[in-house]
Amino acid sequence: MVLEVALIDVLPGHEDDFAAAYAEGHPVLAGAPGCRSVRMTRGIESPTRFVLLVEWDSVEAHEENFRATERFQRWRSLIGPHFAGPPVVEHFVDVPA
Repeated sequence: MVLEVALIDVLPGHEDDFAAAYAEGHPVLAGAPGCRSVRMTRGIESPTRFVLLVEWDSVEAHEENFRATERFQRWRSLIGPHFAGPPVVEHFVDVPA
């Protein structure tokens, strides 16, 4: 399992519209093959900053089953107009305890 972390800054005044667009697009992302869970969080100190957390079976599942498909285009068309800039996206794996 890998965790996709996307830091998303939205345009000031677009926070509620972005949240509504996320709610509409959530099934598009969550329904992608290999997607295990999706969660969006919003900054308290920085209310225009959101963090998207997506658990994938693998990096390939994210890139091939979502990013390279029409699902991504639909997802991006919903949330993209609210971006203040390109999101910063990275993948992470758990560190054993």
